[in-house]
Amino acid sequence: MEFEPTPIAGAYQIRLSPMADERGVFSRLFCAGELSAIGHSKSIVQINHSVNKVKGTVRGLHYQHPPDAEIKMIRCLQGKVYDVILDIRKGSSTFLKWHAVELSPESFNMVYIPEGCAHGFQTLEDSSSLLYFHTAFYNKQNESGVRHDDPAVGIQWPLRVVNVSEKDMKYPPIDLRFDGI
Repeated sequence: MEFEPTPIAGAYQIRLSPMADERGVFSRLFCAGELSAIGHSKSIVQINHSVNKVKGTVRGLHYQHPPDAEIKMIRCLQGKVYDVILDIRKGSSTFLKWHAVELSPESFNMVYIPEGCAHGFQTLEDSSSLLYFHTAFYNKQNESGVRHDDPAVGIQWPLRVVNVSEKDMKYPPIDLRFDGI
């Protein structure tokens, strides 16, 4: 695994190290020892799988409030996605900045999203699926999000947005009074 810092403090693009032979390809998705190089020490407690039917679908931007704030690691298993990290950490040098990474199986990459960042993505192909590694259990009472089209954030999605959940559309806008989590 190689860790490339992103413009978001504490977030990384992880380049996997595939080993190929006549049988196919093998790559490691998680190694606590290798992740310790970027200061990761928390246990993975939940792994989720997201399947998305239609190109242009947006999920997110989701996060959990403390004490359930979580680190996420995301890998695209099928299709292709535009994966977005939004820093909402109070006092962070990259507060309210966002960064996107294109994820696909062929790219052999993942994203590492630190606590206090919101996460979302847009599918760039039909039938895109992702695997999420989480360091905190899902807690409905502490879940929240940022709208994908919030003008204060200004995410530039590569495709026309065609499918967003009703729940994700109800998140209130961030305004200048939002001081982070």
